[in-house]
This record gives sequence, structure tokens and C-alpha cells, in this order.
Amino acid sequence: MKRVFRNIGELSTATGSAAIGGRSQGKLLILHNAWLLEEDGVIAAIGEGNAPEADESVDCFGMLVTPGLVDCHTHLVFGGWREHELAMKLQGKTYLEILAAGGGILSTVRETRKANEDALYEKTRKLFLEMLAHGTTAVEIKSGYGLDLETERKQLRVVKRLKDEFHDVAATFLGAHAFPEGMDHEAYVELLCNEMIPAIAEERLADFVDAFCDDGVFSAEQSERILNTGKRFGLVPKLHADEIREIGGTETAARVGAISCDHLSETGKEGIRALKDGGVIAVMLPATSFYLKKPYGNFRGMIDAGVPVAVATDMNPGSTPNLSLPFAMTAGCLYGLITPAEMLTAATLNGAAAIGMADRLGTLEAGKQADFVVWDAENLDQLIYRYGTNRAAAVFKRGVRVSG
Repeated sequence: MKRVFRNIGELSTATGSAAIGGRSQGKLLILHNAWLLEEDGVIAAIGEGNAPEADESVDCFGMLVTPGLVDCHTHLVFGGWREHELAMKLQGKTYLEILAAGGGILSTVRETRKANEDALYEKTRKLFLEMLAHGTTAVEIKSGYGLDLETERKQLRVVKRLKDEFHDVAATFLGAHAFPEGMDHEAYVELLCNEMIPAIAEERLADFVDAFCDDGVFSAEQSERILNTGKRFGLVPKLHADEIREIGGTETAARVGAISCDHLSETGKEGIRALKDGGVIAVMLPATSFYLKKPYGNFRGMIDAGVPVAVATDMNPGSTPNLSLPFAMTAGCLYGLITPAEMLTAATLNGAAAIGMADRLGTLEAGKQADFVVWDAENLDQLIYRYGTNRAAAVFKRGVRVSG
């Protein structure tokens, strides 16, 4: 069955099937008085002017249409919440100080270990439906709140169940998120490499492997060992780096051939050069910077250097309990000094590329999956400008209306 979505005031989309670097990130295809033809969940054509005949016609009432947003960095499966840490943050406590006081990741680890799988699934599903309502149609979800094999498996089984229901969900094994309480650090790295990664890979519970390479967590050398082990077992490397301090994470990401390197709020010129030379996608997390009152990272320098930049929420219970990728987009434009056009590419095509889905997601082009959002906005600039309210009037996944 063919359906035509007509009377689109503005259709804005990046083009292509790979992450776009440099200033070309700002070059969108923008159509006015546009239409989109969908057939069996796939985009058949887009255009301007008179819409073609179809079995069904849907009026978009002059609103903005973009590709579905792709949130390529989240920690969506967790037990409990951490609202009690807000007062500590307001007192000026740092992330590492909260961690040392028994809060932070280790607090969530304890709650996640206690939670049963069905309860975690229902909670995660509810959170994902909220994200969907804000225009996110594809998502990456990390484990990392278990720090033991059984709980990490439990988290990743939850991700698999979500993927079975909603399809475009990528799973990342982040056993190297922190060190378990009372365990020697080197012993835990050995456990990750010799037992946990092989088991996760054998059970096909993850697509990617990740590590938190930063001051007070995993060293560059430890991270490289973990990611290379994941590669040997068929997992694609990612890396958390430069959130707190540069300790060689970007160079590590480049050496291991990571698909993305994430956070990067403290990355300098040498780190940017390493990302560019290594062909690594930079995933920026401006909502985290907002919540922690930390630097936003050098968006402008990365884009100008030719590094492909993606933007994600980093949704997690501690450092950014925010589900709205549009909010992160606005914060990234304001404090990363990039344009709405560049930001849309970052939150769609480059986000899809960062989780290996750019062949089918992230743009509105013939042959791509019909994932798109009708926004209560006249144009892209207005969408970014009207922050703080959900502007997603209707969200479509494979041509089916799933929200709004």
C-alpha cells in the first residue's frame, strides 16, 4: 500500500549513508511545500509541489518533517533513581567525590543487581516510549550497571527484548563502566577479557563493546586491552573518553578502530586530530554538560577539522536523567556554536552511523526506512528555538504512526 504525506511546510534531511564530516554537515536538503511517498514501510520518493496519487493521503498541515532522531548513546536499563544526589551536586561535589561517597555508578549497580529482569524491562520500555514521543525512533543502549556477568547479561537481555519489539535498538556491552567494590582493578580487567566478553559475545547479546577511559576509571592501556578483546570476539569498539580529563582516550579509540568516541568535553587539538585521522565519529553529550555544569566540548573545532559529529542524550540516572534529544540538540547549538542544519545531521545521519545503521536510517531518501517525525514547527530553526516543550506532533516508524 502506498501512502503520501502531503502539505509538508518544510522537509529537512541530510543525505547519504555514511557520517558526514566537516562543513558539509551543514548542507541539508530542504524542500518546501513538500511531500513524502511511503510504500510498505520504505520511502519511495520525496518531492515538492503537487503530491503523487496514492492509496492513502495524510495531511501534514504545513508542519516540519525530519528523519526520526537517532539517540546513539544511552544508559537506559538501570535499577532505582538517584535524585538524592542532586543536593550533593548543588553543594559542589564532583562526580568522583559522589562516587567515592558510595553514590554514582556504584549506587545504581547495587539497585540494578537487586532488580528482576521483568521489572527492568517494563521500566526501560516506559522510558523508551517517552523517548519515542519526543521524536527518537532508534536508540543505542549500554549495559554497565552490573559489573558482574549475570547482571550484565540481565541488562542486555532487556535490551534484546526491547529490540524484538521496537527493532532499531543497538546493544553495547559496557562492563568496563567502573570497578566493582572491593575488587582489584587488574583482576577485574582480566575478568572482563577472559570471561565476560567471551560469554556476552557467544550469547550474541551485544553489537558493541565500550569502556570508560578517563581519570579515576579505566586507563588508556586497560581500555585498549578491553576493546581489542571485544574486537577479537566480533564486537565493534566504542569508547567513553575525555569527560573528566584527557588521558589518551581519543588516541586509543583511533588505534583500535572505534566506530565512535563519546563525551569529549575536554578534548583538545591533538585529540581532535586523532579522531580525524582515525575516522572516528565524535559523539557529543551536551545534556550531560548542562546537568553537571561542565564544558560542552569543541563541537565547532571538530566539525571544522572534518570530524563527523553526532549528538546523543546520554540518558542515565546520575549525570543526565533526560530523555529529550531535542533538548540536547538545542543545548548543543547554543553552547557548541553549531547551526541547526549541522545539528540535525548530528542527531540523525551521524547518530545512525555511530551505531552502524546509516544504511537504512538517518535520512529521508528513496530506499531508506520510513522513520520520520512531523513537528509542530514551521521550520528547523523554529524547532531548535522552541526548546522546553515537546514539538513532536506525530512520530512514524516504518511508516506506522507510533506516537502523537
